Amino acid sequence: MSRPVGDSLDPLERERSHLASSRAALRAMREDVESLDIRDVTANWVNAEVLTRQIDERIKALADLSDTPLFFGRLDYLHAPGADGAEGAEGERFYIGRRHVHDAEGDPMVIDWRAPVSQPFYRASKKDPMDIALRRRFGYTGGDLTAYEDEHLSDPAEAARTSRLLQQEIERPRVGPMRDIVATIQPEQDEIVRSGLGGTVCVQGGPGTGKTAVGLHRVAYLLYAHRERLARTGTLVIGPNRSFLHYIEQVLPALGELTVRQATVDDLVAHVEVRGTDEAAAAVIKGDARMAEVLRRALYSHVSMPAEAVVVVRGSRRWRVPAYEVEEIVRELLDRGIRYGAAREALPQRIAHAVLVQMERSGEAPDDRVQDAVARNAAVKAAVKAVWPPVDPAKLVLRLLSDAEFLAEHADGVLDEDERRTILWAKPARSVRSAKWSAADAVLIDEASDLVTRTPSLGHVVLDEAQDLSPMQYRAVGRRCTTGSATVLGDLAQGTTPWATRSWEEALTHLGKRDGVIEELTAGFRVPTDVITYASRLLPSIAPGLTPVASIRDNPGFFEIRTVAEAAEVAAACAESLRHEGSVGLIAADARVPVLAEALKAAGLEYLAPGEETTRQSRLTLVPASLAKGLEYDYVVLDEPAAVVDGEPDERAGLRRLYVALTRAVSGLTVTHTGALPAQLL
Repeated sequence: MSRPVGDSLDPLERERSHLASSRAALRAMREDVESLDIRDVTANWVNAEVLTRQIDERIKALADLSDTPLFFGRLDYLHAPGADGAEGAEGERFYIGRRHVHDAEGDPMVIDWRAPVSQPFYRASKKDPMDIALRRRFGYTGGDLTAYEDEHLSDPAEAARTSRLLQQEIERPRVGPMRDIVATIQPEQDEIVRSGLGGTVCVQGGPGTGKTAVGLHRVAYLLYAHRERLARTGTLVIGPNRSFLHYIEQVLPALGELTVRQATVDDLVAHVEVRGTDEAAAAVIKGDARMAEVLRRALYSHVSMPAEAVVVVRGSRRWRVPAYEVEEIVRELLDRGIRYGAAREALPQRIAHAVLVQMERSGEAPDDRVQDAVARNAAVKAAVKAVWPPVDPAKLVLRLLSDAEFLAEHADGVLDEDERRTILWAKPARSVRSAKWSAADAVLIDEASDLVTRTPSLGHVVLDEAQDLSPMQYRAVGRRCTTGSATVLGDLAQGTTPWATRSWEEALTHLGKRDGVIEELTAGFRVPTDVITYASRLLPSIAPGLTPVASIRDNPGFFEIRTVAEAAEVAAACAESLRHEGSVGLIAADARVPVLAEALKAAGLEYLAPGEETTRQSRLTLVPASLAKGLEYDYVVLDEPAAVVDGEPDERAGLRRLYVALTRAVSGLTVTHTGALPAQLL
């Protein structure tokens, strides 16, 4: 099943030979799939279409990316896995990579990193070798295997040490979209990645702790471990904005997972066109979880008790269901707490059943077809429409935000008068189509829609940069995984919205996952020591009590604070950073972006906007501070920190935005300023 341990002659050439053989085996696997003839195995064109699509996806998953290592590690077991250390059990050798590769006989050439036998690559240590004699890491230049590094975990004479190749891979310059970290996953990250599908996990992680990568790799792991179940129920990755989603979109395909949908919260609740914006105070109230109760009251206020009996005429007979009996049916449906729409659909059947009971008492023998016919009777339909009328969710929210009396009636005891006045539209819209809906309004409509008709649930949802969601947005996400689980990723110190999350316990409650487990990542792999130490000066002001990130990088990184007189000098700092290998991000307050764009053009420096890295080639990106969250660059030039702070509604939000901007650098940070630096950084 794998290669026996031993024979160490000319190891680098031997490993290169195995790489070449593995690539040949992968090509053969792909060719086998490409040669499949499905003409005689499909019953109809629908089956043929489905099977063809599955084959196409399999072919894509078997692509050999020339610049991506096919395997990155090797494990030499002391005993055969599963042999429980039995005497005589021969040790085995496994190459660990991004996907499974087997030879013509079906024997594995490369083991998928998600397989149980691969776990010791991430977890084994000198204290707990996990039956591993040797762990080998490989170094690549482009797609060529150029180095290896061994750890003899079971040898007590060899001291534990930091992997040089591991450090090089973490610090390797990056240009373009985010890449996977499958070769560098750390033990505490691996525990989260491999946690079960049944439970929700919330990961608090400071800048550079790898929380986004952990979330994406957890999706890949769950798809490996629960493929059939998640194929039926679906998976979803939710990011804060389109730029972020473009940045991470290549990670899962690189791991062979092509079917995971990606979206923003705004995408999920896009019931209406968003053309307006809210003042911060109104957005905070609309995003408050109390609005769910206001909407529920407003919706069910449409239900009224019958004033007269329902009379059904069938042939020469008249069947009468008295008003009190219809009222009992209505109250029973209300007490059951089912969706408004589901109860409305059940009501005519309940009334019809009451008629059938009368028919049976009179000696008739009606069946289900008679009950369905009675439920469709004009008198029953009219009664249902009067008692339990249909409600359009968007029209319901429109009325709440436009009609002061209607809002006051249903927000009584929930919102005070000032709060109601704050969210009322100054100029009521005449229709759903003409209304200038805000993003917060769309979330309210989504809540109302779920009260009417249950939102379909997915098997697993990953929610990234969650600290910026309002309680109502958490509820919107939670509706998408009511019968599934979630991975929640965020950093309380990076919350920049007026409604930013105060605690993860509160967030999980709004999400409907009160029993979720909260994990904390504090080891920093991305941000250099000097940079994270400087940025952490802000923590007492923005997140008191939160554990600062401790960088484990050997390289302290480049860090400089530079006083400049004009934008041209900021452009010059970017040009200096471009002399180094890797990507460069110029991050600035949103209001400063046009000025800096002109300065870059004048200096002859080509640049991109966030998210364009996947479609155009340039090493320099001009990043508005509002879009910097979740992104990373080898070198960052941060323009005018005070302007970043002043660009937010209040100082605390501004300092959090500044904390985000300061922590985007992987190798070096240059802070340029004309005015005074914020006092918290001095």
